[in-house]
Amino acid sequence: MDPPNKSYSLPSGNHEEAAVSQQDEASAPLFDRRSIPVAAYERRWSAPDEHAIRQLDWPAPEGHPRGSLLFMPGRGDAYEKYLDSLEHWRRQGWQVSAADWRGQAGSGRLGRDALVGHVDDFALWVDDLAAFWRDWSRENARSNSGPPVLIGHSMGGHLALRAVAEGALDPAPAALVLSAPMLDVLPERLPVRLKHWVARSMAVLGDSRRAAWKSSEKPGQAAAARQLLLTHDDARYADELWWRGQRPELVMGPASWGWVAGAMRSIRALERPGVLERVRLPVFIVATVADRLVGTRAIARAAARLPDSRVLWFGTESRHEILREIDSVRTRALAGIDAFLDTAVPG
Repeated sequence: MDPPNKSYSLPSGNHEEAAVSQQDEASAPLFDRRSIPVAAYERRWSAPDEHAIRQLDWPAPEGHPRGSLLFMPGRGDAYEKYLDSLEHWRRQGWQVSAADWRGQAGSGRLGRDALVGHVDDFALWVDDLAAFWRDWSRENARSNSGPPVLIGHSMGGHLALRAVAEGALDPAPAALVLSAPMLDVLPERLPVRLKHWVARSMAVLGDSRRAAWKSSEKPGQAAAARQLLLTHDDARYADELWWRGQRPELVMGPASWGWVAGAMRSIRALERPGVLERVRLPVFIVATVADRLVGTRAIARAAARLPDSRVLWFGTESRHEILREIDSVRTRALAGIDAFLDTAVPG
C-alpha cells in the first residue's frame, strides 16, 4: 500500500534534528525501562461513579514546563510499556501523565475473566476520558503547566479521536497525536457494517463477556507469534513480559465479543459524515502500512477527512507498536511528533 494523501515526510533538516535527538538521548544517563522513575508517582483517580483508575504523573524538568501531555495506551496495554517515550517527552519540557482504561491493567476488570478485555460500550471509556481530562487539565492549570496535549495509541488513539470529535474534552487539547489508531480492524476487505453485524450477533447469542478468540492480540494468532504483530525490538518486547511478571494485574489476552461489537459500533460512529470534519485542532498520525492489527486504509481515509492533519507513514520496518520499535524507527517517529508539537504548540 502506497502512502496516501496527506502523508508527511520529515524534511532534511528534521532528519538532522532526529540524528541530534538520538545522539542526545544516547549521551543521556541510561534510562531503566523496568523501573518507575523516582521523580514519577503513581496514584488512583476516582471516576464519577467512584471506579478507581490508575494514573502516572511525571513532572517536567526544572523550570517552566512547555505544556502538559497525557498519553493513553491501547487495548490490553499498560503505561509501563511506554516509560521511555514518556521520558523522551519529559526531556522535551513536557509534564507527562498516563492512565489506564477502566477494566484493564491496574484498573480492575469489567468481565468475569481477568484475562479477557471486556466493555459493553466504548462510550463508557469516552466518558471516563472526558472526566479524567477535565480534572487533569484543571489540576495542571493551577500549577501553570501550560497547554494540554493528548496522545493515544491504537484503541487509545481511536478513543482520543472520538472524544475530540464529539467535543467531549473541555478544554479542547491544543494538539492531538495518534499512534497506529484503531479506526478499523482487519480484514479491511470486509465492510465495517458486516463486521459489526457478525460481532453483535456473537455478543447476543451467548455471554458477551466471553473471549472472541483464544489468545494473543489477533483472532487465530498463536501466543508465541504475538511479538510478530507488535514490534521488531526484542528488548522492548522482553520489557513488557518482565512487567507482566512483576505486576500480574497487567496481563490481558483476547477481547470479548462485547468489546468487538462495541469497537465496531464506535468505528461506525467515527465514519459518519461530518464527524471527523468538525475536528479543528491539529492532528498528527504515525502509522505503518505493515500493520497487522488495525486498518491502514481507514487511517488514510480519516486523515483525508480531518481538516488539519498529517501522517508519518512507515513501511515494513515497523510493526504496530511504533513507539516501541527498534531505535531507527522509534527515533524517526518521535522526531516527527516533536516537530509537529513544536509547530502546533510553540514553546
